[in-house]
Amino acid sequence: MRKRDINILADLQRFRCMTRDDIIELHFSNLKQPVTSCNTVLKRLRRDGHIEVSRDRQPYIYFPSPATIKKDSTKIPHFLQIVKFYKSLKKYEDPKVFSVEPKYGKSYMEPDAFMIWKRAPFFVEIQRSVYSTRVMAEKVKRYEEYFFSDEWKAEAWQPANKKVFPTVIMITDTRYKIQSDHVRFIQVPDIDQLVKLFEPVREIVTAGSLKIKK
Repeated sequence: MRKRDINILADLQRFRCMTRDDIIELHFSNLKQPVTSCNTVLKRLRRDGHIEVSRDRQPYIYFPSPATIKKDSTKIPHFLQIVKFYKSLKKYEDPKVFSVEPKYGKSYMEPDAFMIWKRAPFFVEIQRSVYSTRVMAEKVKRYEEYFFSDEWKAEAWQPANKKVFPTVIMITDTRYKIQSDHVRFIQVPDIDQLVKLFEPVREIVTAGSLKIKK
């Protein structure tokens, strides 16, 4: 199996599902005939039992084999939004780490992703729905409970000399009133707006090695 095949399968495991266009953009965009090349590879991977496909949508949606979610799962649009977010990151810089729906315990938050990007750690929340004040307050509370647990200080990615709690990026078109003295939340509609918060700025705060406007 070629390295590109392995990378495609790894992404399908990580993201649960991807459209053909997602796979083209991430793994075939440097080729002269990306669509034809992708179709050939996906056909072979499916023939050999490495991937599964749903033809219920256009473009087709591909899954690892065996699929880790149902082909009619209501979470498919959500996972595809995570892929979209990941692709938008790569326009600026490849994330060093990008973990989808990491688990931290029942009483703690359930982020859509954890990433290390531009040398800084982030939790990612991709909001496809509008949340009530109560639901958002509960979400913030779970992040704060994880902060006070100090469990994050033992994460393998933590620098030895200074422990850093990840900033929470919320991708949302709705501006929420969030109050926390311990966890930093950034609300933006997309990654392009997030990048505008980066250096150069005069007044900055530091989140890991990434400097962000106040």
